[in-house]
Amino acid sequence: MEHNYETAIFAGGCFWCMVKPFDTQPGIISVVSGYTGGHVENPTYEQVTTGLTGHTEAVEITYDPAIIPYEKLVETYWQQTDPTDALGQFADRGDSYRPVIFYANESQKEIAEKSKASLQASGRFTQPIVTKIEPAQPFYPAEDYHQNYYKKHSVHYNLYKEGSGRAGFIRKNWKDK
Repeated sequence: MEHNYETAIFAGGCFWCMVKPFDTQPGIISVVSGYTGGHVENPTYEQVTTGLTGHTEAVEITYDPAIIPYEKLVETYWQQTDPTDALGQFADRGDSYRPVIFYANESQKEIAEKSKASLQASGRFTQPIVTKIEPAQPFYPAEDYHQNYYKKHSVHYNLYKEGSGRAGFIRKNWKDK
């Protein structure tokens, strides 16, 4: 049986916190933590955290568009990030934590841009929506210990999500979703 799976790449701060919201939805085949957007091939976590590789932490989502459309993935993405903060996300600061939607094709680009404009027009945030929308670049999976972190280290994951300010921000700004 042939599958027409597609991929989506989102950067929204620490990739540990970006996996579970997607991984737990129907139609998701896999969510891989990794690095993209930079100029170093096969970077390590240590290299990326120096800020010198140009990479940002991101997740690459393989999904079945017959079950979950790209629009739903973008909607989920907005609800995990602070789209008004271009300098990082929550406790994670710097270029390697910048929020970006990396599009794979013109359709994804159009959907992301329309969704961003709609979020800006909604008045949900008083500051401008500054999340970048950029063409996808090579994606490099992170080291094994970063994969499925929320499953392997659930206590630390939950403490980090709360302590970083991400969980409180989501509750405050998306309580109606």
